[in-house]
Amino acid sequence: MLSKASSLMVSLPCSRVRGRPCMWPNMRKHWFGKQLLYSFGTLFWRPIKTLRGGYHAYGVAGLLCNITNMASSLQIELVPCLQDNYAYLLHDTDTGTVGVVDPSEAVPVINALERKNQNLTYILNTHHHYDHTGGNMELKARYGAKVIGSSKDRERIPGIDIALHDGETWRFAGHQVLVMETPGHTKGHISYYFPGCGAIFTGDTLFSLSCGKLFEGNPEQMFSSLQKIMSLPDETNIYCGHEYTLSNSKFALSIEPNNEALKEYAEHVAQLRSKKLPTIPTTLKKEKLCNPFLRTSSSEIRQHLKIPAAASDAQALGVIRRAKDHF
Repeated sequence: MLSKASSLMVSLPCSRVRGRPCMWPNMRKHWFGKQLLYSFGTLFWRPIKTLRGGYHAYGVAGLLCNITNMASSLQIELVPCLQDNYAYLLHDTDTGTVGVVDPSEAVPVINALERKNQNLTYILNTHHHYDHTGGNMELKARYGAKVIGSSKDRERIPGIDIALHDGETWRFAGHQVLVMETPGHTKGHISYYFPGCGAIFTGDTLFSLSCGKLFEGNPEQMFSSLQKIMSLPDETNIYCGHEYTLSNSKFALSIEPNNEALKEYAEHVAQLRSKKLPTIPTTLKKEKLCNPFLRTSSSEIRQHLKIPAAASDAQALGVIRRAKDHF
C-alpha cells in the first residue's frame, strides 16, 4: 500500500518555450492522419537530454532536460492517493503555476500544496472514473482551479471548464501540451504529452507492464491508442494512474518467462516495492522491451497463450487482456 503521509518529489524539470509560436496551433482535426503527426511532431520536439543523478531518496530517477534556447522550469511531484493511485503535481518554477493530474481525492493534494504554500491553477483529468476525478470539486471550490478534460467526456467529468480535442495543443504556463485521444479503457480517455521534456500522463491507458481494462472500448481501440504512445521517443517518461507494476510483472513473466529484460526489470521492481518506493515513472523504451501489451508480436507470448500466428496484433492484445483479467 502506498503511504498517503507525504508526496514524492521527482526532479524532472521540463522546458518552457520562451517567445515562440505554438508548434501545432489549433490543430484539432487536420494532422496528416493523426498518427503521422505524433511521429512527425516528436522529430521537432525530441529533447536533447542530460541524465543526472540516479535514484533520489524516493528511488525515482532524476532527469534534467536541456534544450537549446529553452529554460527548465517544470517539476513533477508524485502524490499517492487512495490505496494505489497516483496524482501528479505540476509546478512551473518560472511562473509559480501549479496543476494536478487525476486527483482521485483532495486531501493528499491539499497537503502537498500547503506544505509548499502553493495555489492550484489547473486540474487535468485523463478520464471520468471517480478514482481520477474524485477530488475535482473540492479542489476547484478551494482554489478556483480550472478543470481540463476531453470534449468527449464533457458530461462525465465533474466541474469541467476547458474541453480539449484529440490533436489539440494546450499550454501549461507556456509548456506545450499535446492532447492525445487514447480510448480503450474508456471512450473519452486522453493522455497529456509534454514534448518539451518527454513526459506523458497516460492515466489508465498504459501502465508499466500492462494496459487498462477494456471497460468501454475494444482491443482494436486499445491497440491503436498504444500505437500512438509507442510512436513517441523511446526516452519518454510515462506517468500512469496506478502503482500496479509488481503484480503486472508476475503476469508478464508468466507468458514471456524467457524475456531477459523483463526478468531484470521485474527484479528491480520487486526491490523498489519491498522498500515501499514507487516504480513510476517508467520509460517507453523499457515498456517496449518488457510490457506484453506492447509486445503482441512476441512468438513466446503467442505460444504461451495459443494465439494463432495469423491473428492480428489487436486480436492478440485482446487475448492477452483476457488472460490478464483472469490471472
